Amino acid sequence: MAPLLSSADRVIVQGITGREGQARTRLMLDYGTQVIGGVTPGKGGAEVFGLPVFDSCAAAVAALGLIDVSVLFVPAAGIKDAALDAMRAGVKLVVLVADRVPVWDAMEIAAEAKERGAEFLGPNTLGMIAPGEAVVGMIGGRAESARQWFKPPLAGPGGRGVGIISRSGGMSSSTGYYLGQAGVRISTIVHVGGDAVLGLRLPDVALKFQADPRTEAIAIFGEIGGSQEEDLAALMKAGKVTKPVIAYIGGKAAKAGTRFSHAGAIIEGNTGTHAGKVAALKEAGAIVVDSFGELPAAVVGVLKKQGSRALMSEQEKNAAWTTAVTKIEPNKVAVRGHDIADLMGKVSFGAAVYLILTGRLPDEKVGRLMDAILVSSIDHGATPPSCLAARTVASTGASLSQSVAAGIMSINKHHGGAIEDCARYLGGLIAQTERRAPATGRTLDEVATEEVARIKSSGSRISGFGHRVHTKDPRTVRLFELAAEAGLTEATGKHIAAARAIERAFAAISGGGKPLPINVDGAIGAILADLGLDPSGGVFNGIFMIARTPGLVAHVVEEQTREKPMRRIDPVNHAYDGPSGD
Repeated sequence: MAPLLSSADRVIVQGITGREGQARTRLMLDYGTQVIGGVTPGKGGAEVFGLPVFDSCAAAVAALGLIDVSVLFVPAAGIKDAALDAMRAGVKLVVLVADRVPVWDAMEIAAEAKERGAEFLGPNTLGMIAPGEAVVGMIGGRAESARQWFKPPLAGPGGRGVGIISRSGGMSSSTGYYLGQAGVRISTIVHVGGDAVLGLRLPDVALKFQADPRTEAIAIFGEIGGSQEEDLAALMKAGKVTKPVIAYIGGKAAKAGTRFSHAGAIIEGNTGTHAGKVAALKEAGAIVVDSFGELPAAVVGVLKKQGSRALMSEQEKNAAWTTAVTKIEPNKVAVRGHDIADLMGKVSFGAAVYLILTGRLPDEKVGRLMDAILVSSIDHGATPPSCLAARTVASTGASLSQSVAAGIMSINKHHGGAIEDCARYLGGLIAQTERRAPATGRTLDEVATEEVARIKSSGSRISGFGHRVHTKDPRTVRLFELAAEAGLTEATGKHIAAARAIERAFAAISGGGKPLPINVDGAIGAILADLGLDPSGGVFNGIFMIARTPGLVAHVVEEQTREKPMRRIDPVNHAYDGPSGD
């Protein structure tokens, strides 16, 4: 079963234009949550942090496609309408942050969820977080603190963590923090909410953790009031929850009629008492600690007995910082979780580059495509700035590393940067089309035609299109052939489709004049984006640097072995005298 929350989940924020909605959207984006848009009735067409805003969830789904989770930052009085809007648009998990939602509204939301096969968390919830993956709501407060406090499972299918279920908002983060300090990795933290009528209750989340292969044990911060802990105990007795449960129940000193912090934690008569909950859980086989401070040690004890991978080593626990790139142990080097000795001779250099940059080992066809991308940019003669810079520095008698570094440092916006710029430009064209299509019916080709006309009239240029030497770059042709073999075509790759639309638009506007084909930089940008790489983090420029380095080494060695020192290097008037290639 899939985990409750992952980085693959597509999220929208209802109430995104409000102060709280914007603040929490910033947290989610900074943490890496895939927030794709927002909804505020009457604000459709606006943008928040570059995300499109729609008037309804139905409009958001029509423009953006499937939405997995919606987080509601709207006042309690508007929760019902917003939740129903999300569920009726096909959203399967709705997170209700507001407290004091009218009971009848919560009951109506529950009925709608049951009818549509949807689920909701809350009301009165801080949401949930899957460390290292995503956060929906406000657990952690800031992305930096959330990353520091909550230790994620190791990457890959063998990664394990402890699932935390809390009935207290504040203690959700505290439980995760103190378990992390004790060296415990966490799969997911869920605050079920504090109101009397809830969606996903403590036993419901426990069942999801039972089915989640990444969750090794379940830690509970329970409270007086209601029957959630007793219902969990019943599931344990029935054999439906078999993973270890370690619990602390707050409110030990509370008497009948006492409310413990919020509406869902109130003792009524003899039900919902501290003693009753502790007895039920212990009888079902749970470990129940007397004080919250004992919880981390109790969890560690259970994990040690199981030899669990959810428990960090002392070195990992005491580390001042962490890296997810390479792990070095005696007689072993692991890159992104893969033994490098096992990779040697089995995967290509392009596949290894893809692995170390993305954390994913590509299949053979994508690996071959990555090889082709690296080969295509290995060199382009002595004229490009990187080669001239490297040769000029080499002619002074500088070392190989100094000379190559000079060449690398010249790779920037106007040299090599077109790969990243083109990918971002094509992404913007795609987003513009998807935003406008539901309202106007405009196709990608029509939007591209308008865009090319605008650019031509302004005298601007499009990064990644046209070339000073080639009218039909043979490298581009070959790259698109290999991309098609890897399953990336105009029909399956949005960025490739956008590139082809720009080419067609320019041909139509120029009326048979000089064509403006996509060049090798543009092709690489479109392909890398369709492979799922993010053009905003500098990786695209990095791939160009990796590709160009061998060529720079060759030029520096040639400069220092064939030419006189401190010569004036003509950038144009030079000739090739190497093998003919026939």
